[in-house]
Amino acid sequence: MEETDRIKAKLPSQEIDYFKIGKILLSRWYWIIGSLVVCMIAANIYLWYTPKTYSTSAVMKFEEKKSELPDIGGVSSVPDRASTSRIQTEIVVLQSTPLLLSAIKQIDYRMSFFVVGRVLNRTSELYPNKPIDVELVKFDTLNFFHDLVTFKPIDRNTFGISYKNGLKDVHFTYRYDTPFTIGPTTFSIKYPGDIANTAYLFKLNAPEDFLGRVGGGFHAGETSKNSNIISLQEVDSNPQFAADILNSIMRQYLNYDRSQRTLSTSQMIQFIDTELDFLSKQVKGSANSIKKFKEDKKMMDITTAADQVVGKAKDIDAQRSILNLQLLTLDQLKQQIIIEKQDVNVSFNLGGVVDPQLEEIIVNLNNLLIEKNSLSKTYNPNSQPIQDINKQILQLKNSILTSINSSRAQVENKVKYLDQQIVPVNQQIAQLPANEQDLVSLKRDFDINDKVYSYLSEKKLDAQINSAGVLPGATIIDLAQPNFSPVSPDDRGIHRNAIIFGLALGLGAIILIRVLNPYIYDKETIESLTTIPIIGVIRKFPEEIDEFSSQILAIARPKSIFAESVRSVRTNLSFLASEKMSKIICITSEVAGEGKSFVAVNLSSTLSLIDKKVILIAADLRRSKLHKTFSVPNDIGLSNYLANQCKEEDIIMHSAHGSLDFIISGPVPPNPSELLHSDRMIELIASLRQKYEIIMIDTAPIGLVSDAIPLIRLSDINLFVIRSGKSKFYAATVPQRIAQEYHLDNTVIVLNAYAEDLLHSRYYTTKFTGENYGSRYYYYSDYSGYESSGYYIDEKRKKWWDIRGWFNR
Repeated sequence: MEETDRIKAKLPSQEIDYFKIGKILLSRWYWIIGSLVVCMIAANIYLWYTPKTYSTSAVMKFEEKKSELPDIGGVSSVPDRASTSRIQTEIVVLQSTPLLLSAIKQIDYRMSFFVVGRVLNRTSELYPNKPIDVELVKFDTLNFFHDLVTFKPIDRNTFGISYKNGLKDVHFTYRYDTPFTIGPTTFSIKYPGDIANTAYLFKLNAPEDFLGRVGGGFHAGETSKNSNIISLQEVDSNPQFAADILNSIMRQYLNYDRSQRTLSTSQMIQFIDTELDFLSKQVKGSANSIKKFKEDKKMMDITTAADQVVGKAKDIDAQRSILNLQLLTLDQLKQQIIIEKQDVNVSFNLGGVVDPQLEEIIVNLNNLLIEKNSLSKTYNPNSQPIQDINKQILQLKNSILTSINSSRAQVENKVKYLDQQIVPVNQQIAQLPANEQDLVSLKRDFDINDKVYSYLSEKKLDAQINSAGVLPGATIIDLAQPNFSPVSPDDRGIHRNAIIFGLALGLGAIILIRVLNPYIYDKETIESLTTIPIIGVIRKFPEEIDEFSSQILAIARPKSIFAESVRSVRTNLSFLASEKMSKIICITSEVAGEGKSFVAVNLSSTLSLIDKKVILIAADLRRSKLHKTFSVPNDIGLSNYLANQCKEEDIIMHSAHGSLDFIISGPVPPNPSELLHSDRMIELIASLRQKYEIIMIDTAPIGLVSDAIPLIRLSDINLFVIRSGKSKFYAATVPQRIAQEYHLDNTVIVLNAYAEDLLHSRYYTTKFTGENYGSRYYYYSDYSGYESSGYYIDEKRKKWWDIRGWFNR
């Protein structure tokens, strides 16, 4: 009891063997190679069948280009719409649907040509090539045939046309240069020359057909944070199309940007033209009225005093007219803000009454309105992004309206001041003679209209100069060039991933098999589960064994590794209960099929070879096969003796192996457990002690039935058999539980049918020195790696590449 407790408290110490881990992972190297081959084949198949996509890129720089022309008229340049803080807004403009549609219309989009490939009959676009000359004889841009049409030449004069009409396939034969009609569209095809009887497909397109393709492959972003340089990228299955559409997008953006920059001056010129037309009529009418009045009254001109008064009135009235024009401008701008148009622009600024920062705020408002329009295509009106941008728009509108009201108040104050200044002048005019008053009135209207007309003409000239000097706020740094190296699928990346996945799959399979393995394969596993000592490892016999082990293998192959491993167990058994002249050895296991009878027969035979008087008892009264091993009938045996049906000398049989005797089990009794618990069994053991040096008892599996318990308690040595690859982890704990329950210190373990299998071996190595190992240790070897040492005559294992050897087996 004390020794058992001491051993239990000191499990053997085990250390990780990294070299062994490497051997385990390489033990199934052909799994790894196989998984690599499978993954590489799968990768190549994927690359073969996956359409390739190509990417092209371009670079644009956003900046304010200043022209020297505005300086001629003293007009300030338009504020920079594409400053660094608004790069993201310009990217939204680049991705907007109207701009993409304009870009698509600038390339050759009307007709696409395809050729059918060999892989899965996949079609490949031939843009920009046109293998056949298809002429549109009758074509309506709003109503035309949209589906694919297949062209196949027949001879020099005719060709075949096929297409789908609903679910029906339609086939026709036509002559070259002869019009033919498909749906609402009429075509004519010229003879293409020798094209090797190749079938081509063509299709008519609308600009909207390319929106998804262009927009889905288009990306734009800053090259670095807070930079005014952006990189544009287009990904498409056709590299030439990607380059063409990307260049077209950039050019259309420049046109759009220029038009937006000139929109304000254009509106100003349009407004001034309207006013000039009106004032021109007024000036002509006033001039005619003065001329007619002078002729009627026979007056040459007004007096000097009257002329001075008229000059004062003329200046004041001219200023009042210009201020009224400014009020009209502010009212128009305010109306634009209130009705929330897509674009808001200042018509013009007369006299500097508009806040200098107002135009920049309006540009920011326009950018937000464009961004909102873009977000509306993705989000609903109640979504958070839309609500956030609405708040920003509302803030800018309030700022603009505040600035407009402030400017309008300033202008109104100036008008009131001029109204006060004109009162004394009007009083002076009233004191003039009647004819002079009338002439002054006519002269006054003419001079006012003429001065305002001159002022507006000057402003129109300034606006025209400014409009001529407007340049786009962006520059194309690098045009897109076709890139014929595919970006997807990535050949190198896919092959690299296939190698990684193949290695992971192979190694993962090895690890998974180990994790799911419930069986014991080597002694290190047993040593990690129990403190019961192992007295030996019996190797797996290299050849087929008959069902009943009738050849007694340790004797049949005395110079084999198997026979030597049995002798190693025999040697260690001699150290157990060495003080006793006669030893009772009980052999059991957890379940059937673990080889306890096989071990019992071979140990008995090897013990008999060293002149030991040995008797082997088949104490498994339920399923014993010992009588078949020795080829004797099972009519009379142990069960008969225990049932008082015969005497001891009637059941003892002699083998052909000298000093080895045996007792078979006999017929299966109805009460095997009770018979083995009887006094007659104890008497038999006591009697056999007087005649034999070794009493080997082959019992029933202790994990299935309790028949072996009385024999275990009577034995001097209890040998528990664990079979490699058959016994589960729980089996290693059974002998220690029995030893603790019945206070036994004579229990040992034998690992049976061991064959080196690195895949399932434990990657720990037992440390046989130090305080943690315990007090009982038996030397033995598993003979791994010694097959070629020259001490054994085992047949060499055939290598997997030795094809001739396998055929000769």
